[in-house]
Amino acid sequence: MTTADTPPTQPSGPTSSGPAPDASSTAAASASSLAWARRRGSLARFWRQYRAQRAGLLGLAGLILIALIALCAPLLVGGDVQSVTHAPGTALEAPSGEFPLGTDQFGRSLLGLLVWGSRISLTVGLLAAGLSVAIGTLVGVVAGHYRGWFSTVVMRITDWFLVMPTLVLAIVLATVLSRSIWTVILAIGVASWPTTARLVRAQTIAVESRPFIERARALGGGDRHIMTRHVLPNVLPLVLAQTTLGISTAILTEATLAFLGLGDPTIISWGGMLQDAREAGAVSSGHWWYLAPPGLAIALVALSFTLCGRAIETVLNPKLGATR
Repeated sequence: MTTADTPPTQPSGPTSSGPAPDASSTAAASASSLAWARRRGSLARFWRQYRAQRAGLLGLAGLILIALIALCAPLLVGGDVQSVTHAPGTALEAPSGEFPLGTDQFGRSLLGLLVWGSRISLTVGLLAAGLSVAIGTLVGVVAGHYRGWFSTVVMRITDWFLVMPTLVLAIVLATVLSRSIWTVILAIGVASWPTTARLVRAQTIAVESRPFIERARALGGGDRHIMTRHVLPNVLPLVLAQTTLGISTAILTEATLAFLGLGDPTIISWGGMLQDAREAGAVSSGHWWYLAPPGLAIALVALSFTLCGRAIETVLNPKLGATR
């Protein structure tokens, strides 16, 4: 009897059907998870310190309320609140049950206009402040990193913009360009960036004097790597605080431009409401309900952003809290 050849026996135990995991990818994943854990820890620590600032919490609560009103404006008052031909009331009615804040010279509800105008005022403030901080951060980081004649020329240009009154420069730009909301945003952003550039440049010089920048250069890090990976993350807290403070200034500037008749006449904003009240003679005729609501709304938003900005500054720089 002949025995058939038996196949070789397979080794016992679990077998792996795919390639072994790459050690470099595992290390990268662990480094990424560690970085995210550190970011979450930093945010939690920032929030704990921010909650200790009562004024900052009050400003944050005000901003959340105003933002919700602006987002829900189409649901609260509807889009036809701006219509002049379908105004529900008569001209310049005093506050009543039907119109809690009265009406304007066209018979439109001032409460509805105030709610709808919050969308434009907040949009202009956020976009104009974002443009201003973006320009200032770029100029400040570049001028602080590259020294010598280049930095000198850039800072002399910055000084020229700095001594120029912001409102005057914004008025000139808004007058030369076409009257629209984008013109107002561009005028405010271009006119108000020098302060941020000065602050960011000083912070950039302080950061680049630290030892880890020298190690990065010794390891072959170029200018772009140092500015984006090392300098920019260290100046972002200052940029954040400057942004919150710049939004309130941008809203006030937009209101001033609209009050002077340099805004977009086709949109409703708080500054435009003040301009309409002035043209309607609300000051001389004693129609206080036409002037007070938009003025108080502008003051409330500016105060809320200022309180948040001061609180962020105190958290990021505890020395400020000791001197105040």
